[in-house]
Amino acid sequence: MTSASDAHSASDVPSPSQYGDSSQYGNSSQRGDSPYGELRAQLDTLTTEAFRPELAEIDQLPTLDIARIMNGEDSTVPAAVATQLPRIAAAIDATAERTARGGRLIYAGAGTAGRLGVLDASECPPTFNTDPAQVVGLIAGGPGAMVTSVEGAEDSKELAAADLHAIKLTPDDTVVGISASGRTPYAVGAVEHARDIGALTIGLSCNADSALAAAAEHGIEVVVGPELLTGSTRLKAGTAQKLVLNMLSTITMIRLGKTYGNLMVDVRASNEKLRARSRRIVALATGASDEEIETALAATDGEVKNAILTILGGVDGPTADTLLTESEGHLREALRSARTATTTATD
Repeated sequence: MTSASDAHSASDVPSPSQYGDSSQYGNSSQRGDSPYGELRAQLDTLTTEAFRPELAEIDQLPTLDIARIMNGEDSTVPAAVATQLPRIAAAIDATAERTARGGRLIYAGAGTAGRLGVLDASECPPTFNTDPAQVVGLIAGGPGAMVTSVEGAEDSKELAAADLHAIKLTPDDTVVGISASGRTPYAVGAVEHARDIGALTIGLSCNADSALAAAAEHGIEVVVGPELLTGSTRLKAGTAQKLVLNMLSTITMIRLGKTYGNLMVDVRASNEKLRARSRRIVALATGASDEEIETALAATDGEVKNAILTILGGVDGPTADTLLTESEGHLREALRSARTATTTATD
């Protein structure tokens, strides 16, 4: 059996720039007559598809050694994301501007990429009390593709356009095409159609010089390098996509006033855990007693942000609601208005 010392550590792995034409690991000249020859040639050029000969015997290693190698691989992902932070920030600012005027954040992808988009979208309502239609996840093949592969769905640009048409895409919306390879027709088609409509477009991929990034106004390319298992982009590429989507939705919501500091003041208290969390958030924001917190929540129909405003701003429930409406949901601005009104009244 191969010993752990025979395996290369993550630090021994060549960087993406050291990977040349991976067709050296397969005779591309013999593929010209194959019906898949052109696609195979494309895959040969992708960093995410590159073969790593130093890991060819990984299946012979002890489980702990494989886990250590995999953990080392995963640890490189945040650094890859960091190289794209200026692009990510620019995309978020543009998204927040559209969303503030009523636009939606729409993810579109196939397979793992599509599932990650649906996951991020589905977590926004309970976390930020958004309307379920405000952040939308589209996956090639429809909802059933979340759990079962839908063959061929990712190969259609037309399907992406039809899916966006079905949800009545507008110029105020933002469409994020997600594809590890950066070539998936469904993701590229979604971005191309959205751009034709006048919507904001973002292309998130894990290969440099991708068709997806080129099609979008904001191209984000997190190059994480070849995967532990050749072409298994649910690994590092999937992790990178999840990190970027976390940023896109979370920071957009921060910009929209969905938080107060680092507190989720728009949390939807839909179960016992979230009801307890709501009370804890009010306590952290105000330092109020349990009795004051219960009174404030009762006066504001359980709305955390409103309850905080009644306590810190010294206003009643209806006034808190009016001030938050006027400030477009920004608690700090509503607090300033409440305190200004109080000061004026006492002068």
